Amino acid sequence: MTQIQCEIAAKAEMIIQRVVLNSRPGKNGVPVAENFRLEQSTIADTVQAGQVRVKTLYLSVDPYMRCRMNEDTGSDYLQPWQLSEVADGGGIGVVEESKHQNLAKGDFVTSFTWPWQTAAILDGDSLQKLVPQLVNGRLSYFLGAAGITGLTALLGIREKGHVAAGANQTMVVSGAAGACGSLAGQIGRLEGCSRVVGIAGTDEKCSILVQEMGFDAAINYKKGDVAKQLRELCPGGVDVYFDNVGGDISDAVISQMNQNSHIILCGQISQYNKDVPYPPPLPADIEKIQKERNITRERFLVLNYMDKQEASVLQLCQWIQEGKLKVRETVVEGLANIGAAFQSMMSGGNIGKQIVSVSNN
Repeated sequence: MTQIQCEIAAKAEMIIQRVVLNSRPGKNGVPVAENFRLEQSTIADTVQAGQVRVKTLYLSVDPYMRCRMNEDTGSDYLQPWQLSEVADGGGIGVVEESKHQNLAKGDFVTSFTWPWQTAAILDGDSLQKLVPQLVNGRLSYFLGAAGITGLTALLGIREKGHVAAGANQTMVVSGAAGACGSLAGQIGRLEGCSRVVGIAGTDEKCSILVQEMGFDAAINYKKGDVAKQLRELCPGGVDVYFDNVGGDISDAVISQMNQNSHIILCGQISQYNKDVPYPPPLPADIEKIQKERNITRERFLVLNYMDKQEASVLQLCQWIQEGKLKVRETVVEGLANIGAAFQSMMSGGNIGKQIVSVSNN
């Protein structure tokens, strides 16, 4: 190859950084930052018809991704990440070059399958155009409160919670300081619950839930007897349980649920590092309570309700603009730190949504 040909070839590619799955933690293992690897790669410097070149601005790190680290996700709607292949998930970027009829340079766009890399060439039809004004310019909210996380909280409550204004219902939220839980408690209140109690893992988180997010009370499950505190804080029992964690905490809540009450089965983060079916079976004594009291406990998958996405996102954005829905984010700077962000999120160290702000290199 001549020098001129080499120069032409070099110009035809753009150097990027990307994060790939470096190793699997094992079905029962705890994820660590070293399960991911930052590497240099290239993308084409030109786009084809229907494509756009985007610069990545924000990436979402979520508990469900733990399942994608296994060879078998245990789910028919989640594909496993492949070793030494780029990881993906919710992301937001800006269009830098477009050959798609509905997208122009400067447009902000999002996708559920955004590659973990600094720039990418994507099919324009796979992207959704964003309107920053809907979230007061806070673009990252479209990955959380005004995105799939907010939709999970809102539609979970509406479709599985059976909340009715004026019915004097008590809601309990586990994992209440997390991305989904912190929204669910507030939405439960907005939808009509008269009392909302959160369960979290530190005094700081409990304080934020009560002082910033309008929960009536919060329980630090690492201090004292959770069942006893629930009895004190929910004297009329529990009518709606937004379950983000599973395990012993959920067993304690279910024991105090009322007749014909409802469990919104959002996640089971305490079980994600264990090789068990989803949703995990309940202990025999708790299952007996569930059946005797006719407590609904159905798997909830927000993707089954995408026909309600547009109206629901507009509702979430309205609450954000009105200051009725408070949003907390834990933002980590730099693509190189996404593995550490994942490890921190899975260990429960964050408050609110975990976001990675991708650098411009």
